[in-house]
Amino acid sequence: MQSTIRNIGNSKGIIIPQNFLKQCFIENEVVIEVKDNTIVISPVKEQKRIGWAKAFQEMAKNGDDELIIPDVFEDEELKDWTWE
Repeated sequence: MQSTIRNIGNSKGIIIPQNFLKQCFIENEVVIEVKDNTIVISPVKEQKRIGWAKAFQEMAKNGDDELIIPDVFEDEELKDWTWE
């Protein structure tokens, strides 16, 4: 497929067809790099929050998972609340 380079402010850009993005599993973020005078666009492989579950398990094991601020304050009055 051939595409035209377009002006976008002070930069340049191209339109990538949606079916190309779907085939490459690209949603919102990409990695752009130059290899051998070729522009390579790849999906971001890192997932946000990767490793958090393991870190939380380690914190619990070490007793480092206590709340810094209590979820219920001593002076809170909950008598007017209706719990469903």
